[in-house]
Amino acid sequence: MKTTLKFLAAAATLAGASAGAGAATAPFEAPEFSGITQWLNSEPLTMKQLHGKVILVDFWTYDCINCINTLSHVVQWHDKYKDKGLVVIGVHTPEYAFERKTENVRTALKRFDIRYPVAQDNRYATWNAYNNRYWPAFYLVNKKGQVVYTHFGEGQYEQTEARIQQLLAQTE
Repeated sequence: MKTTLKFLAAAATLAGASAGAGAATAPFEAPEFSGITQWLNSEPLTMKQLHGKVILVDFWTYDCINCINTLSHVVQWHDKYKDKGLVVIGVHTPEYAFERKTENVRTALKRFDIRYPVAQDNRYATWNAYNNRYWPAFYLVNKKGQVVYTHFGEGQYEQTEARIQQLLAQTE
């Protein structure tokens, strides 16, 4: 019985640890941004107009500590690769009612030095289009408009950046 319990505990720990791991994803067409109540740092964007670019879609909310811990990496990727074809889109999807207020999101953009486009997804329309369930969540979209990589949670920054570099190097 003890051996069985130890095995089950180890399996649960391993499953939990791998849940956030970055993973190649069977390619699927990136959903369009929908139900966006406000675009910050940008005019409204569409996947169609971004065709030919590598896109990092980052689902986050400003009061989530895990999201906050990832933001410095996302900002660095934006700064490092924006002139090489990467477009970072933050999709701010609130967990709490106070996170729905545009002024609160604007304040967070200043606090975290976020200069890339941020779509305010207060109604979870884009979140649902991606079947997303996590904060933070990264979706990498190739130049053909297909999601080819996902990562949920913190960590795997080197792996995610390597995948960004790989996608930028590919020809359409």
